Formats: sequence, structure tokens, C-alpha cells
Amino acid sequence: MEQPRAAARLRRILGHLGGSSVRAVVSFGVAHRTSGKITPANFHPQQFQYTLDNNVLSLDQRKFYEENGFLVIKNLVSDADIQHFRVAFEKICSEESKPAGLMIIRDVSSVESENIPSEETIARIQDYQEDKELFRYCTLPEILKYVECFTGPNVMAMHTMLINKPPDTGRKTSRHPLHQDLHFFPFRPSNRIVCAWTAMEHIDGNNGCLAVLPGTHKLPLKPHDYPQWEGGVNIFYHGIQNYDQDHARVHLVMEKGDTVFFHPLLIHGSGRNQTQGFRKAISCHFASSDCHYIDVKDTSQEHIEKEAVGIVDKFYGSDSGLDLKDIWMFRGRLVKGKRITL
Repeated sequence: MEQPRAAARLRRILGHLGGSSVRAVVSFGVAHRTSGKITPANFHPQQFQYTLDNNVLSLDQRKFYEENGFLVIKNLVSDADIQHFRVAFEKICSEESKPAGLMIIRDVSSVESENIPSEETIARIQDYQEDKELFRYCTLPEILKYVECFTGPNVMAMHTMLINKPPDTGRKTSRHPLHQDLHFFPFRPSNRIVCAWTAMEHIDGNNGCLAVLPGTHKLPLKPHDYPQWEGGVNIFYHGIQNYDQDHARVHLVMEKGDTVFFHPLLIHGSGRNQTQGFRKAISCHFASSDCHYIDVKDTSQEHIEKEAVGIVDKFYGSDSGLDLKDIWMFRGRLVKGKRITL
């Protein structure tokens, strides 16, 4: 299916919803309380394959990302911008704002309650690209300046999220299993994809900071499935089924405005929120518009396509005829440069 036809079809479906949000139930990830050292880089500049030469990153920063698969930039997003994003999120929670195509997600432990949508019941929103204020995060010059170090000058915003990790109820459902983001993406090459993830407040092990396994971006994409958790697992939160549990983990303690950029094959997750507050972060996955779509049939990603299309069909009430490629084509937004083949 050609891109314009796929996008038009999905827009028609969204139109039938009258601008209402799609609601789903999704879980949160796990990070074990261990620590690990980051291996120093031992290679020459000509061996760079995960970063591009555009005079933004220092040589040490490039080496760090090449070896570890992530890079934290301190104090990158202003307090004023973060406050604007908070207000926009609150408007969605109060239903003052209802962006088309938005996916509103509640933690599985709160789904049984009769609570109406509010900041205390919404755990995450996805696909906020139609919200002008939230999507501004994806176009911030300070964000794109670093994104281009990984994608090149032609930049697409592909997947948008604002995470409102809730206090854990005791069922440990606020965890997010260790996973690789590429599992969900039917486009390549992976080295031209990067996530920008910004802390909207102080984040540490108490409220469920990100945990990363340095260097795992050099591994292939691994099979994912739902973890067998007694407290319940939320939709779409697949975890890696086979990984080295002895691999050193680094917990990313971050302050408001700090931003981590990481590779889509980097194994990462997050732990329980053991505080009484909600832990907020805003993120976007970017890709070069030079990327190309792949057919996931007969790959480890085939079952995520079936699940994603099933969710689309369930909420739109009919056979949409879409595939994973169509869904991501609709989500993608050009934010800088020119759109080529993505």
C-alpha cells in the first residue's frame, strides 16, 4: 500500500471516532537493583558506526555512545518548556484537550477501578503528534541538534510518548520489562534510529529510573514476549526472553531537563515507582527519512504486527486492512530536512 493511501485510510478511521482518544492498557518496566561499570572505549575514530561526524558531539562523547549505546546530556531542556508539557498533559487528563489519534494508557492495576480519566489514572500517552504543544518537544532545536548526530540531517519523528509512571500498588505492575525498542519498529537501518528521553523531574531508583545494559546495542534483535508476572502485564509491554542476566546494568539518575539519547537495540527497562508521586518523562523516537520499511513476516517481529493490527481493528470497529508499515507511516512526521523513503 502506498503511503498516501495508508495515511488517508487511517485518517478516515480516526475521523469516525470524532476526535476521541483511543484507550488501552499498558504496563511498565523492570530494572533490577544492581550496578555496573561502563566499559571504556578502545577503538579509533574510523571505526565509528553509530554516530555521525557533524561537529556537535566531542570525540569522547562519540566514543562513549559507540561503546555503550547511550549518552546523557545534562540540563538540555528548559524548565519553562517542561512546564508547558506538564500543562498540555494535564489538559489531556482533564479532557480539555482531545488530540486525534492519541492513545491513553492506564496501568493494569488501575483498570478495574471506576475512576474517570485524570492525572492519577493515566499512566502514559502515546502518539501525541496531533497535540501542537507536546509535539513541540520533537522540534526543539536543542533536541534535534543531538538527534542529527545519529540520524543525519533528514529527521522523522516516529513514536511519541509522555510517561506518567504511577506509584506502584504493590503488584509491581509499574515495572517495564527489559526490552529493545527495535522490536516494535519495521524500519531500518537501526543505526539511523535514536530515542530522545527527557526527565521532567528528578528520577532515580526510588521512582523507577531507566536501567540500561551498556554495549547491548551491538547485539542482534532478540525474541520478545510478555513476561510471566503474577501481578499482571500490560498490553504491548513485551520483554526479552533470553539475555545475559549477569550483564552489568547502569541506572540513570537524572535531573529535570536531562536527556538521554539511546540506540533502538540497547536493552533497557525501568523499575517500580516506590514513591507516592508520579514520575514523568517525555520522549520521541527519531529516524532518518533515508530509512526504509521492511516486511516483518517470518521474523521475530511478526507477532507484534498481528497484535498491533488487532488493537487497531478492535478500537476502530472494523477490518482496517492496515499492516505494521501502514501504522508507522501514519505516525511519522517530518521535523527537519526532507522526507525520502521512510
